[in-house]
Amino acid sequence: MQGDSIEVMVRFRKWMLGCAVLSVCAVAAVPSFAQTGKAAQPKRARRETNASREARIARTIQQTYSQRYEVFGGGGYLRFKPGENLKRNNEVTWQVATHYYLDPKLAIVGDIRGAFGHAQQIRPLEYAQIPNPQINEYTFMGGVNYRFYRKEKVAYSVEAIGGGAWGIFSGGSKGIPSTDLGLWHDGWAPAFSLGLHADYNFYPNLAFRVSPTYVGTRFGGSTQNNFGFNAGVVYRFGHQ
Repeated sequence: MQGDSIEVMVRFRKWMLGCAVLSVCAVAAVPSFAQTGKAAQPKRARRETNASREARIARTIQQTYSQRYEVFGGGGYLRFKPGENLKRNNEVTWQVATHYYLDPKLAIVGDIRGAFGHAQQIRPLEYAQIPNPQINEYTFMGGVNYRFYRKEKVAYSVEAIGGGAWGIFSGGSKGIPSTDLGLWHDGWAPAFSLGLHADYNFYPNLAFRVSPTYVGTRFGGSTQNNFGFNAGVVYRFGHQ
């Protein structure tokens, strides 16, 4: 009888040990299953996020480059040749331009610029009282702009415009004719410009622009090749 009791106790202990082993295995399997389920979920969420992001970018590009008008305002720097026998001088510039887009790429441009600086002169000993007379130029031009690269945050375009330049070269000469100082005559001359615009978009209707530029003028019957840059803010409005 006692032997039967011992045998029952041994079997009971084995049964309890087996249950404990099965419990441990089950607990260990639950995190593994949970990890498997969690691992599958981010993949689906990532696909949804990428699709949403692509749709958002497409909407932003559409909103940005479907605007009919652009207005640019800013300033910059220009190296200008003030006379036939004079070196180029440094000038501070300002620029205001409007763009009317016929489609998301091609625009008609109206452009006004001003440049101010101090030139050297060819008779520094004779006219020592004005060693660096102030000169001003203003250009009024129109032409076309072509936007050849368009993304959510950046855009690049090229521009070709032409018109006239009004030069004031005797404003700082204290009554002495500008030609006596080796400067150009006051007056009008043809002008033309080529430029590259690089835009960084903060919002669909607001961007920052940097524009390396070439400005050609024809004062004195010769061509002045002037190089510089402008930078400023672009505001877009009026959906096409």
